[in-house]
Amino acid sequence: MSDPIRREEEWNFHMSPAGLMGSVAAFCLFLFLLTLILVAYTPILDIFPGYRTAAERAHDELVQNIMRVDSLERRMSDMLTYNENIAMIMEGRTPVLRTPLSDSDTTKLDKTLLPPSQLDSLLRAQMEGDGDYSLARTLQRRSQEEGKFVFAAPAEGIITRHFSREDNYLGVGIQAGPNAPVTCIDDGTVIDVAAGEKGSVVTVQHFNGFISIYRNLMQVLVAKGQNIKSRQVLGYNAMLGVGDKTNPLVEVEIWNEGKAVDPEIYIVF
Repeated sequence: MSDPIRREEEWNFHMSPAGLMGSVAAFCLFLFLLTLILVAYTPILDIFPGYRTAAERAHDELVQNIMRVDSLERRMSDMLTYNENIAMIMEGRTPVLRTPLSDSDTTKLDKTLLPPSQLDSLLRAQMEGDGDYSLARTLQRRSQEEGKFVFAAPAEGIITRHFSREDNYLGVGIQAGPNAPVTCIDDGTVIDVAAGEKGSVVTVQHFNGFISIYRNLMQVLVAKGQNIKSRQVLGYNAMLGVGDKTNPLVEVEIWNEGKAVDPEIYIVF
């Protein structure tokens, strides 16, 4: 009697080379995405040597911020020292020289008197005297300048004679170049054009009771009753007295409410 036939199931798996390469590529892509997620959303890098932890990065950022604050504090201290010394000079006191107590980073400063130099003494004498740039004159002008009007300069040149009631000189003398144009200081109306000793005289009425007078002109370009604008050319300076500082070429007066005022208060020459 023969043995019965044995029947069994057999499983076969067949993969082509292309399928194998695709499977490997998919597995590699899965590993890449998994690694990217772990790096982005977990602190896994902190356990590897060579990578800075979040605490170290926060510490370094804190140190940088402290250095910035310290630098700003030192700059602020220098600015306050500068302003304090300027205020002391304006009050006539001797400024101080501040030096650190040591080389360490500290805001504690030692105040040491800074002796004035010879140039500083000369400058102080000039500022405290009665000259053109004295502080007393500047303060007086500032007190008069409240609510003032600022007019345009009538001519380019050097002021060789200043306003003086003692000398009965009620304007300023400007040593300008030959044939230099003379312009109006502000909008207004020409109320008079007359002949003077050294040239023509033009008078202009402005707003708020201001009147400006321009002397020693030639080739006058405006007429009586004409409305003119600021910086409009009135004429040209006369040729008389070129180079003679005692006889300025252009003389300008400003009157307000029937009273002569110093043009240097209202005009920056």
